[in-house]
Amino acid sequence: MTKRNYVFLTLTVLLSVVIWACSSVPITGRSQLSLVPNSQILPMSFKNYDDFMSKNKKSTDKRGTARVKKVGKRVQHAVERYFREQKLSHLLDGYKWEFNLVANKQVNAWCMPGGKVVVYSGIMPIAKDEDGLAVVMGHEIAHAIAKHGSERMSQGLLVQMGGIGLSLALSKEPESTKKLWMAAYGATSQVGLMLPYSRLHESEADRLGLIFMSMAGYDPHAAVNFWQRMSAKKGGKAGIEFLSTHPSDQTRIDNIKKLIPEAMRYRHKG
Repeated sequence: MTKRNYVFLTLTVLLSVVIWACSSVPITGRSQLSLVPNSQILPMSFKNYDDFMSKNKKSTDKRGTARVKKVGKRVQHAVERYFREQKLSHLLDGYKWEFNLVANKQVNAWCMPGGKVVVYSGIMPIAKDEDGLAVVMGHEIAHAIAKHGSERMSQGLLVQMGGIGLSLALSKEPESTKKLWMAAYGATSQVGLMLPYSRLHESEADRLGLIFMSMAGYDPHAAVNFWQRMSAKKGGKAGIEFLSTHPSDQTRIDNIKKLIPEAMRYRHKG
């Protein structure tokens, strides 16, 4: 086989993989690359989550912890209701929802695949109330529901490993696969930080997060005030992880204002 034919065949195979492995993001309908099924990604997620929780202290703030669990449960039920109404409940198979508040002064929060949500105590004063907390948790849960991390890992599998499946990558290249996980999610037992998402992913998470919090009975208008408080908290200084991975600027706030009417329509459906 000539080099030219080999390149052509390789490109044809990769294109076939991309077409075969496409799925759609809930609500937005955007097509995304999906080489990593829940049956394979969730065990990895749970292992990393358990590792993080074993090395980080849960908050002793009973009131704050109760609030995190309450808001988390309401958003969870909203997500499940949406998927049930759309006859897509199978997409949540294997989820093991959990909501924890950890004692950490960082202004941060994240959600791993499978519904593992962690809120840092440092973000609670900025969230201020349940509506503000619903903005935070709705947004992070939206990233997981939209499989943004899995999409990034799929892109890594395609580029670095020629599009082979995760199970094969795990058996053939375990270290490379681990690095792909870190590149996709950026969550470690030491810091538990998510790497910055693209503008597309951020906008998508804003939209889905507002809809889910609205379906849960919270006021989407709270998102504007929350992001304004986040900007004021930053005050031009670095070090706020939630801001470093979620750029807060006037453009974003203006976009959120445009998304609120749609989110409010979902609220009235509940």
